Amino acid sequence: MLTKKDKPIQNNTQPLDFKLAMPSLLIGVFILSFAAIFIRLSESELGPAGTIFNRYLIAFVVLYLWDRIQSLSIASNLTKPEENIELKDWGDFILSSIFGTLATFFWAWSLTQTSVANSNLLHNMTPIFATLGGWLFLSQSFDLKFLLGMSLALIGVITIGWGDFQADASSLGGDALALLSAVFYAANYLIREKLRSKFSATKILLWSCFFSLCFTLCLTLITEDQIFPQTWQTWLAVLGLGLLCQILGHGLLIHNLKHFSSSFVTISMLLEPLLTAIFAWLIFAEPLTYLNWIAFLLVLAGIYLTKESKGAIKKISSVPTK
Repeated sequence: MLTKKDKPIQNNTQPLDFKLAMPSLLIGVFILSFAAIFIRLSESELGPAGTIFNRYLIAFVVLYLWDRIQSLSIASNLTKPEENIELKDWGDFILSSIFGTLATFFWAWSLTQTSVANSNLLHNMTPIFATLGGWLFLSQSFDLKFLLGMSLALIGVITIGWGDFQADASSLGGDALALLSAVFYAANYLIREKLRSKFSATKILLWSCFFSLCFTLCLTLITEDQIFPQTWQTWLAVLGLGLLCQILGHGLLIHNLKHFSSSFVTISMLLEPLLTAIFAWLIFAEPLTYLNWIAFLLVLAGIYLTKESKGAIKKISSVPTK
């Protein structure tokens, strides 16, 4: 038993960091809600693989330059040890990149084979697979409140997209790709949660983007004729994907994996279709029905329940803060 004298020193920055965790997580989700728009704009010229390749290329170049700046800072400050990557860590980085690349590629591919509504609806089934994977592989436990909150949020998302969902045999292939992207997306965040216990969000993003860049380059060379954009509109789209969605959006989500489980992070991402519907209402004057508003309340209530439940917030956070 620890006495008052032996009581460990508390990190004074932790309370403030934790208070900022939920707002920053929501900002990351807000930024990622533009991903589907950028992908559709890019795919007016590039194929799915080319779109994702340019996304990872732009993100990697920026992250590499930032990592070099940080390394110089660490070299001049011996109190900040550099993160050492072991052989097993490289395996996790590569596996995360494979799953992340497949998730993004299948989602981008599904947008060319089915409607945006179908693709987003099925892609947003990620929390189911993340929760199941966390229970099976990470020994995570989830109470009834968490499962109820996840169910409410999923029902809300299904309600939002159900009116535009098209049950068409010709789109079954695209629907299957979107659902498969949810499986790989969940697997990617489970591995990222494991990596986050040892590495900073910047380091995880850097090497994930590097390996994903290599994978998507091979996919692009095999399946498509054009690698780089030729119009400024497409360049803006892939810049938005690389800088905003990949670095800022995913960076904030990965950063907060030190506070929240991957299951809760993926549930929070169910806000994306809600935000998309609001954007359509504000920008394009698309009507929102009472059913839409009820769906919004269900999603928000579900996220609130999961946040207050067992399985959402981690008790111990001992990972790099970068």
